[in-house]
Amino acid sequence: MAEEQMTDTEQTAQTEQLSAAVTATDGIRVVTLTGEIDHHTGDTLRHALDASGVSHPRVVVDMRQVTFMDSSGINIFIAAHHALSQADGWLRLAAPTETIMRTLSIVGVDAVIECRETLHHALKN
Repeated sequence: MAEEQMTDTEQTAQTEQLSAAVTATDGIRVVTLTGEIDHHTGDTLRHALDASGVSHPRVVVDMRQVTFMDSSGINIFIAAHHALSQADGWLRLAAPTETIMRTLSIVGVDAVIECRETLHHALKN
């Protein structure tokens, strides 16, 4: 898969506890997160997931380096999933750590948003 940097809308955001790098691979927006997702870092995540103005947006979130997520993150992912679905697109979560996957499973997010074991698998149709 050819990896390309986004030029017009490339975004890199960072707070004290969360950084989000946005790139594109084969037309799929890839959001790579590092750090903690909580009430204080939610705007960074929300901004990184925003694909408004894109037809059929496809977004994969690489969660390998997410160390913590509370209900704020869950709510943001659910809202993004709905927005992307309404735009005839999709959201996938890639490589969540065991702790993060447990949180996603307990609240049932994994039944709503597709979670894949690796970024490579998430980028495949």
